[in-house]
Amino acid sequence: MKRIAILGSTGSIGVSALDVISALRDEFKVIGLSTNSNVSALTEQIKRFRPKIACVMSEDKAACLKNSIGKSRTKIVVGLDGLLEIVTHSDVDLVLVAIAGSISLLPLLEAIKAKKQIALASKEALVSGGEVVMKAAKRNNVKILPVDSEHSAIFQCLNGDHKRSLKKIYLTGSGGPLRRLSKKAFHALVPEEVINHPKWSMGKKISVDSATLMNKGLEVIEAMRLFSIDLDSIEVLIHPEAVVHSMVEFVDGSILAQMAVCDMRIPIQYALGYPERMPQKFNLRLDLKKINGFTFSRPDLKKFPCLKLAYHAARDAGTYPAVLNASNEEAVLSFLDGRIRFTKIPEVIEKVLSRHRSKDKPALKDILEADKWSREEAKALCFQ
Repeated sequence: MKRIAILGSTGSIGVSALDVISALRDEFKVIGLSTNSNVSALTEQIKRFRPKIACVMSEDKAACLKNSIGKSRTKIVVGLDGLLEIVTHSDVDLVLVAIAGSISLLPLLEAIKAKKQIALASKEALVSGGEVVMKAAKRNNVKILPVDSEHSAIFQCLNGDHKRSLKKIYLTGSGGPLRRLSKKAFHALVPEEVINHPKWSMGKKISVDSATLMNKGLEVIEAMRLFSIDLDSIEVLIHPEAVVHSMVEFVDGSILAQMAVCDMRIPIQYALGYPERMPQKFNLRLDLKKINGFTFSRPDLKKFPCLKLAYHAARDAGTYPAVLNASNEEAVLSFLDGRIRFTKIPEVIEKVLSRHRSKDKPALKDILEADKWSREEAKALCFQ
């Protein structure tokens, strides 16, 4: 039995992971759970799964949680220190990191130092601190198992084949909810329209990233880190059918693709169960007879400038990816809160990047400083 801690258990990835664990109770046991502020959802999860430890991010929410769970034996911890206590808990074998944003970076590094197996859904940690994270993983002999459907697809296609045989990665994406909408209409978009993804059910932040195609940009940087591949060997393809979750091309011209229905429980179960491929109990099966065809096209970088900005940050490297990620997080939050228009998101990111003085081969301190600086810059721009 594999013992699991889930950071971000009340989000879409966390809820899907708990569905997988419920379906395979003989294989997995929940040890730790965490949420930012969703006390009601975490209360129900504690009552159902009886973890040894659970975390919320504020003292006020912790008091509410303790009151709501009554005489439960679950230990309640608070804030970043609480997350670190969960990921280093002696009973935890695998940590599923599913916290949105770069706040996941420090818990991820601590879990690696504690030699826990990692299932990674929070791409922001690898975007901001990829070099530091991958060096730590190598130093501690820890395998990072990707949970993103695209990176899980690549990982599965590469399984058993040496990376020296790899020539190219094709990262696919549906194109998001705005694929067919004229760019002229972007300025009037409201959050409810932007987060209405045609294929995936996701949290608000990642749904906005999908609409701007920033999500693909972050995935490009994540793929560079995870698979040690150059930027020029990664190509983004718009694939509206969302059946092929990504592809790899080998030096002999062969291309392997991973296909599945759009349900995150499939890559989550693969990561939790690795290296075994466990039977799936949700009946999530592709009906190939109903697929009329596959289409692939290049993304429109003029219509979706966030993807272009991500390419620039990836190429410039240093602390630019951390600045890209942090400024995007703040701009997206401001859009969701109604402070800026949708079209201002890339404008804010571009201005913050242009003002940044990058550090080559950054240490963790440099990354955290760049993250903090860029958030302050982005917030100032959003409140103008």
